[in-house]
Amino acid sequence: MTPPTPFKVLFLCTGNSARSILAEFLLKRLGGERFEVHSAGAAPKGEVHPLALRLLRERFRIPAADARSKSWEEFRDVRFDFVITLCDKARESCPVWPYQPVIAHWGSADPAAGEGGEAEKESAFLKVSMEISRRLELFLALPIEKLDRLRLTALTRSIGEQ
Repeated sequence: MTPPTPFKVLFLCTGNSARSILAEFLLKRLGGERFEVHSAGAAPKGEVHPLALRLLRERFRIPAADARSKSWEEFRDVRFDFVITLCDKARESCPVWPYQPVIAHWGSADPAAGEGGEAEKESAFLKVSMEISRRLELFLALPIEKLDRLRLTALTRSIGEQ
């Protein structure tokens, strides 16, 4: 018996430096081999925010040395099952994806835009990472293989509203 093909998930943000990177690596850890996970941005910053990398490494014990900020153009021909936007700008400029993936918006505040000292910035990153982690837990609890497309779309979208 062959194992099922992993579901392909793409997380999108404008800069692909914080939220989408956090979501990518958290789902890789939480979802295991059930998912093939990527992240990208509309206007990638070209580097991953150091606080995102530190949080993944120190708080979640996830090595993310291979994380990189990249354009969604890199994935335009990939057949995704899910495309999830994490910021309003990415949602507004999200291209039409071939093969009709489930599209959802799980908006979060941009932790990289936070002002204040190091402690405030770290707090902002932690808050957003915990929000993303909770949403991923809800996503992973869905019986994806058993749901029809309409119900799966509605449930995936509702996660971003919680």
